[in-house]
Amino acid sequence: MRTLARQTVYHEEIKKSRFCATAAPVDNVDAALSFIERVSDPGAGHNCWAYRIGAEYRFNDDGEPGGSAGRPILSAIEGKDLDHVCVVVSRVFGGIKLGVGGLMRAYGGTAAKCLQEAPVSEIVPQCELRVFVPFANLNEVYVLLERFAGEKTSERFATDGAQLGVVLSEQDVQEFSSQLADRTAGLATVQETGVTHGS
Repeated sequence: MRTLARQTVYHEEIKKSRFCATAAPVDNVDAALSFIERVSDPGAGHNCWAYRIGAEYRFNDDGEPGGSAGRPILSAIEGKDLDHVCVVVSRVFGGIKLGVGGLMRAYGGTAAKCLQEAPVSEIVPQCELRVFVPFANLNEVYVLLERFAGEKTSERFATDGAQLGVVLSEQDVQEFSSQLADRTAGLATVQETGVTHGS
């Protein structure tokens, strides 16, 4: 899976109408809606948009004829095989009507050119883990986290040991768990609490 490395902007004039596409990576639906609100041009006649986040997607024609703007923008995202991406295309009307076919080509084409210019990064699925470990073995967790480039997100202490929140690449979870069990004689336990994405 691939997403964008950073926000990218692309401008194009088509039959005197000015189109501005802004694309960015987004983590979730709230982030996408916030991005749409932030980059929409209040001076534009239409701010059409689409996002794709895993199995979730939405698009909006913002007053353009149905199917002429939002869907072509989503098709541009899908055509580049991108995920966790939102694109807003703002149009300032220049006095010449484009027709539904012309609008589809203009919105879809502007979005596609913006995404073509945008740097791309791989999405690496990551697991959120809860690790329970006796105090005597706590350092083993730190050693393995460094080895597997994991991240400690929380740490709580109880009378019988420590509970750590950990984020680790999904592909490393099994080996991490196996090595931790070996190093602690089976006294440490690892539970998966969620899956997220990272780049």
